[in-house]
Amino acid sequence: MKSVCLAAALAATMGSAAFAETIGVSMQSFDNNFQTLLREGITARASQVDGVSVQVEDAQTDISKQLNQVNNFIAAGVDAIVMTLTDTSAAPGISEAAEKAGIPLVYLNLEPDNSGKLPEKQAYVGSKETDSGRLGAEAACSLLKEKGKASDAQVYILMGDLAHQASRDRTNSFKEALAAGDCKGVTIADEQSAAWNRTTAMDLTTNWITAGKPIDVVFANNDEMAIGAVQALKAAGVSMDNVIVIGIDATQDALAAMAAGDLDATVFQNAKSQSASAVDSAVALARGKAIDKQVWVPFELVTPKNMADYTNKN
Repeated sequence: MKSVCLAAALAATMGSAAFAETIGVSMQSFDNNFQTLLREGITARASQVDGVSVQVEDAQTDISKQLNQVNNFIAAGVDAIVMTLTDTSAAPGISEAAEKAGIPLVYLNLEPDNSGKLPEKQAYVGSKETDSGRLGAEAACSLLKEKGKASDAQVYILMGDLAHQASRDRTNSFKEALAAGDCKGVTIADEQSAAWNRTTAMDLTTNWITAGKPIDVVFANNDEMAIGAVQALKAAGVSMDNVIVIGIDATQDALAAMAAGDLDATVFQNAKSQSASAVDSAVALARGKAIDKQVWVPFELVTPKNMADYTNKN
């Protein structure tokens, strides 16, 4: 609803006056699959709004590079800034700099550490990360119960970048949901950061396999890492019928893995809605409109039963 309201408010500012805004966009990494979806969504939405152009920069997961990009945007006098943070703890300083410059700022996707106390003309657009972990745990537990392993399964967790609140929230909510339900007897055998990366996740999973311990569940903080785990398991000759693998994002690669019988569940994160809401928020703020400080886009569980509904959504 909030996204719809944002779009309506934006539409109301058009037609009676001419606007020409430039939005500076700093993305955490062009190499990250989901970040690419967000970047494409930002560009697509901006092209639909008269008078709006975007300047998109790649921070390459380097906070120093990202801070320089923000400073350059401020020096250039952009009308608003949209960014996915490389380090969420850097947000207070970035917010302060944008506030002093009088430039609206919208954080996207990766929740800033100061999201509860953002200055005026600033907002956060994303999804409640704890919901994704909970949905992943519920799916894992349901599948474990079907296999008769709800009380003694060995669970491994592939975390994202530890500098991101999303990694911590997804992991903690997953563990809490397991502990509070019918699968409270499972063991978290290990949890390691693969920094959202498919290759790193493959290497970590290979190490777990080599250690010789049973692997019943792999929960990955994103689909890229889930796919890396699948690749490692298959390379080691492990039957995917014996391991439950769950990711987050519902990317096209993940849906292909699900169709192949390799991925058991993922949690849809709506890149198009997030990126469109971020552009709408930035433009509304640049045009002096009041918006919600936090705009939430719901997560949705995706399984083989409903995966067809999510084709081409991300």
